[in-house]
Amino acid sequence: MRRRVVVTGLGAVTSLGRRVEDLWKRILEGESGIRPLVGFDVSAYRVRFGGEVLNWSVAGYVEPRDEKKLDRFTQFALVAGIDAVRDSGIDFSRGDPFRAGVMVGSGIGGLGELEVQHTRLLTKGPDKVSAFTIPKLIANAASGQLSIQWGLKGPNAALVTACASATNAIGDAFRAIQYDDADVMITGGSEAAVTHLGLAGFAAMRALSERNDDPAHASRPFDRDRDGFVLSEGAGVIVLEELQHAKARNANIYAELLGYGMSADGGHITQPDKDGIGAAYAMTRALRDARLDPAEVGYINAHGTSTPLGDLAETRAIKSVFHEHAYKVSISSTKSQLGHLLGASGGVELIFSILAIREGLIPPTINYDTPDPTCDLDYTPNQARQRKISVAMSNSFGFGGHNGSLVVGTLRDNG
Repeated sequence: MRRRVVVTGLGAVTSLGRRVEDLWKRILEGESGIRPLVGFDVSAYRVRFGGEVLNWSVAGYVEPRDEKKLDRFTQFALVAGIDAVRDSGIDFSRGDPFRAGVMVGSGIGGLGELEVQHTRLLTKGPDKVSAFTIPKLIANAASGQLSIQWGLKGPNAALVTACASATNAIGDAFRAIQYDDADVMITGGSEAAVTHLGLAGFAAMRALSERNDDPAHASRPFDRDRDGFVLSEGAGVIVLEELQHAKARNANIYAELLGYGMSADGGHITQPDKDGIGAAYAMTRALRDARLDPAEVGYINAHGTSTPLGDLAETRAIKSVFHEHAYKVSISSTKSQLGHLLGASGGVELIFSILAIREGLIPPTINYDTPDPTCDLDYTPNQARQRKISVAMSNSFGFGGHNGSLVVGTLRDNG
């Protein structure tokens, strides 16, 4: 019999803040974290805005002597992870370190460090490349550093499935607890790809919105005039626990993680299946895993990146899974406010799904000005809405055709 898994801690770093309580308030108020980029000179770039974490500091989380050993994406993960553990109230020193683990995804890893050291290699020679280069840029650095933080010796992995990375990491952590490989898992995603190469590369693909004159309104999921996603950075990390383990220490339980599904499009490295067949299969598998009927879902935090093809494909996928209920379920894309955090997006968006259930409030899709007749569902346009729900779904779909869906809900009974 599979063990039940609950969420007991939340932590996030985003362009709208790094305290979950404050971030949620700003999300509900419809605030945008998209603005002109200031971290490096973007005057020559096709796209000059994004979701940048400003005034970043790891003071109080990382010793100053250790900061230089960590790429920005690992720093984000550590801060979000430490906040999530603090929020959970768990004391790892009192438990078995082999029963606690970490799974944190990243679509790209230490891109900033790669750029810095490659420049140093070309301008100063191979002997000037930092000894910290490889440990900083590897995509598993965040997961490894979080385990080191508390000496955790249980399951540890780093998922790299582009924009589905955090969702797949959470799904695998969920499985680790379900099947008794661990009692506690720190899990989510982190990304810091708002860099020279990250911005130039995505812009060269014509994947990004080019609304340089109006950054705050650039991300407009499901709107008729959407023209691409907005590149952002940050982290979303949660603490998962086996239900009885959480109850034994009288933990605050936010929600129960009910189901997980994944699939592949198997068609194109960047473009989604036009009918969302792979995405629909991931959603269907998540519902089957949760043993739920589609009509029981009250809210979907959509992948909704603000690309013409992606939003249409997800809309078609939702219709194929939910049928007539597709027009009754509340849907929103919080990427309208935060932009696209790539491999971190699924972690942050699952947090919003949990809070939507807990507080009975559906976050809005801002910048929804002109309805698209081909995207005709209820996307919660521009204003948060009160709605009591007990089950929510969070979707993440990535380059390479990776699809992941998570289902979360209120604790079904006393366990």
